[in-house]
Amino acid sequence: MLDLNLTGLATGIGSLPYTKAEEAVKLVLKFVPDIPFWPQLPRRDSREGMISQFSEGLPCLKFNDKDLSYSSLNREKELEAFYADIISLQEGQERALDRFKITSDYAQGLSAFYEALKNSDAKDIIKCIKCHITGPFTFAAALKDEKGSSLMHDKVFMQAVIEGLKMKALWQISFFAEFCKKTIVFIDEPYLGCFGSAYTPLNREEVVSSIANIASGIKQAGGISGIHCCGNTDWSMFVDAGVDIINFDAFNFMDRLVLYADSLSVFLNRGGVFCWGIVPTQEYDKDSNYNGPKLAEAVEEGITKLTGKGVDRGLLRKQLIVSPSCGLGSLEEWKAEDIFRLLDSTSLLLREIYGS
Repeated sequence: MLDLNLTGLATGIGSLPYTKAEEAVKLVLKFVPDIPFWPQLPRRDSREGMISQFSEGLPCLKFNDKDLSYSSLNREKELEAFYADIISLQEGQERALDRFKITSDYAQGLSAFYEALKNSDAKDIIKCIKCHITGPFTFAAALKDEKGSSLMHDKVFMQAVIEGLKMKALWQISFFAEFCKKTIVFIDEPYLGCFGSAYTPLNREEVVSSIANIASGIKQAGGISGIHCCGNTDWSMFVDAGVDIINFDAFNFMDRLVLYADSLSVFLNRGGVFCWGIVPTQEYDKDSNYNGPKLAEAVEEGITKLTGKGVDRGLLRKQLIVSPSCGLGSLEEWKAEDIFRLLDSTSLLLREIYGS
């Protein structure tokens, strides 16, 4: 699936606690230079929250003051214009992709990251550029119609969300294409950490087909598809959806991942990569006894557990990158720097151990 040697390299999830985009980008390029990502800055502006940030160009959604709201007033007209742009894009009219642009008002970290790559030598050592979108279930679950019902249950709107978010991913791939690096796009789906509970009325088939739709679009555009879920879920769904990278919270949920060993073997055998969210985020404290050797050891312990269930140890060690367990947008700035320093040291050790 992937023909890149990424063994032991590090990346981030998305959000950082900074209000100044340049400071966030500086942190990214310092500690994860091989797979850097554009930082989401929810503290800078509420438009950079993970739902609002990807709402531009989607039908029936408007951002007012500090809130994103839905209106069905001109629904049919807006849906018609929305799908007309998608059809135009499918017919090769690339200008239609501009509808799905993520502007600097909604993502100052993206703009600052692009400028940093353009005006420095940082791009010379990059293996991949990591981007992200909010997943369709997390996105729609956060929105309600005028009657207070979740828009996740509105099938017409939900399909528009899936297509719109896919276009957001394609726009990012196009935006960073000038740097001639492979672009990874993570689909961030924290909502699916509740999959299977009585409070998450989703069936497996709709999750698989929706994620597969977006992942397929990313790959057809020349990108690498990834998924991030910072809770416990049915990990086999993402294998069946055909994603290239699965990012999981290895710090808190390693034991649950083992339950899906057979499916994960299929994933690895076709070239998939695990992104181990091994560095704690919410659990991190300055007095905590975390260090690179301990976290590298925790990764190896996880590999041993999976190997005990029949997963190939060599593939687990080779097809492995690392990250924080979740986004850092709600933490203090000093914690973010400490966590990325810890991530860097863990990555260095894993590269030495596994021969990258």
